[in-house]
Amino acid sequence: MAKSILICDDAAFMRMMIKDILTKNGYAIAGEAENGAKAVEKYAETHPDLVLMDITMPEMDGIQALKKIKESDPNASVVMCSAMGQQAMVIESIQSGARDFIVKPFQPDRVLEAVKKAVE
Repeated sequence: MAKSILICDDAAFMRMMIKDILTKNGYAIAGEAENGAKAVEKYAETHPDLVLMDITMPEMDGIQALKKIKESDPNASVVMCSAMGQQAMVIESIQSGARDFIVKPFQPDRVLEAVKKAVE
């Protein structure tokens, strides 16, 4: 069965780009969320194998959402996505339980490598 992935990013084109990379490589999309609050909600509904989470989002940022998801499911796999220059946030997200992080702009190979590592 294909591994399911929840995509969380406030930019619709980013979600589309990630979805494209993943579906072309045999992954199922569990859902999409445009902010951290929606991500937490969708995670509870779909229980995906992995969450790809943007760090900077409105309403609730990715780090807060990561902490909430890890509270409800300590085994949750989350890979953070960040723009360059967010070193402190990347470190905080790893300390909060993220499996890995991907830097924007995305290189399809790097996205697939992080996803594969996190779901196996």
